Amino acid sequence: MASAPQDKNGKSRSSRVDQQMIRDLADLLNETGLTEIEWSEGPLKVRVTKGGAAGAPVYAAPASVAAAPAVPAAAASAGASEADLASHPGAVKSPMVGTIYVAPEPGAAPFVKVGDTVNAGQTLLIVEAMKTMNPITAPKGGRIAQILIENQQPVEFGQVLLIIE
Repeated sequence: MASAPQDKNGKSRSSRVDQQMIRDLADLLNETGLTEIEWSEGPLKVRVTKGGAAGAPVYAAPASVAAAPAVPAAAASAGASEADLASHPGAVKSPMVGTIYVAPEPGAAPFVKVGDTVNAGQTLLIVEAMKTMNPITAPKGGRIAQILIENQQPVEFGQVLLIIE
């Protein structure tokens, strides 16, 4: 059985943290304006963040965006998996990583509710990424069948946000 390569001190390179790599990741944060970056290779995982207190949520809403009224996430159809939802022809997916907002401003009514009829191009949600508010628009007209997220929820790229039928 082959062993992991070792550094000059006899430590396994796969379990040793490369300080220069961390500095490079920190520089990348500053250059891009990001607040967090994560890198992994095999069992080694490095996460570099800046700003805020240790343990603070990564996707905290900016102070200027107060909580909008929560919209309960509609339960997925009985037995419907994430893969089923992702392949649904009316699935609206997040085009980026960020935080979802269901209303245009704090205290305002949500853009859409389950049962609403929408037109192609109509704003459905907002994804905040890197302090930029990005509208998510309806790719087609139809009825909102399911809303699978809640206000101020962190979302991933490609995550299904809602279903239009």
